Amino acid sequence: MLVIGLTGSIGMGKTTLAEHLQNQGIPVLNADLEVHKLYAGAAAPKIEQAFPGSTENGAVDRQKLSQLLLENPGGFKVLENIVHPMVRAIEREFLQSHAQHGTEMAVLEIPLLFETCGDGLVDVTIVVSASEVIQRARVKDRLGMSDQKLDEILSRQMPDSEKKARADFVVDTSGTIDETRAKIDKIIESVRTKKGYAFQHHWK
Repeated sequence: MLVIGLTGSIGMGKTTLAEHLQNQGIPVLNADLEVHKLYAGAAAPKIEQAFPGSTENGAVDRQKLSQLLLENPGGFKVLENIVHPMVRAIEREFLQSHAQHGTEMAVLEIPLLFETCGDGLVDVTIVVSASEVIQRARVKDRLGMSDQKLDEILSRQMPDSEKKARADFVVDTSGTIDETRAKIDKIIESVRTKKGYAFQHHWK
């Protein structure tokens, strides 16, 4: 099975591409979505212990947690040490399940792929990218997003230029959705015959 890592900074178009790949029959695990589930369940008690007052009714209140992290940026490392191992376990279960069913390829959609050294756990890396102007225009209308919060998020992410330099493939999402879909389809077709080693070495 070929394991593909899909990444890119906030607002670059990962979700749009991931949805397209799923519609094409390629399984995708969205790390951000799994984090949301963990915040509402298994991770909440550990996060409350590390960040008192960050949960409500047994679930993480993301706004409260964000405020606590803005006040204490050093807490991000603590949070990552809680959440990342839990997400990694979910990714392993996802890949093992699809390998057992003979799936040809599977995608891990991970915003911090390079930052967490996840690129060493996949066979192919794909970075989605767009100009900073387009990125900010896409992000500014999101609920609860401010320039300050966006700048803080970007400060914890590897610069887009470095991600592109490290990627096997780069998809520029500045054009139309149809153009972007055509680009990812071409990439998927080009790697379809590539032999995967990551699953056997890291996930089995």
